[in-house]
Amino acid sequence: MPGQRRQGGSSRRRRQRLNRSSTARAELSFSVSHVERLLREGHYSQRLSSSAPVFLAAIIQYLTAKILELAGNEAQNRGQRRITPEFLDMAVHNNALLSEFFWSTTISQVAPPQE
Repeated sequence: MPGQRRQGGSSRRRRQRLNRSSTARAELSFSVSHVERLLREGHYSQRLSSSAPVFLAAIIQYLTAKILELAGNEAQNRGQRRITPEFLDMAVHNNALLSEFFWSTTISQVAPPQE
């Protein structure tokens, strides 16, 4: 009928919505499919839920952003404009939670602390 409208919208919009990657749907920068592939190839468990790689990619993205923010603050405090490995190391070791989490991690190109 001329006065009635179709419901549901166009099929093109529906297809575009369905064709989005899991990374785009989760609005993440880190690739969910890459994390999923690494989890499957690592044989960490027999079964893997569909939300596990999304959650892990979100955690990795958050930790990366936090460390870069702290390293940027360290660089700015020292009057530098670039983040170097030394600033990353200082950012991790000056934060109590990150220092505990990365206690056994060695950041390359940084001299070990003098004891």
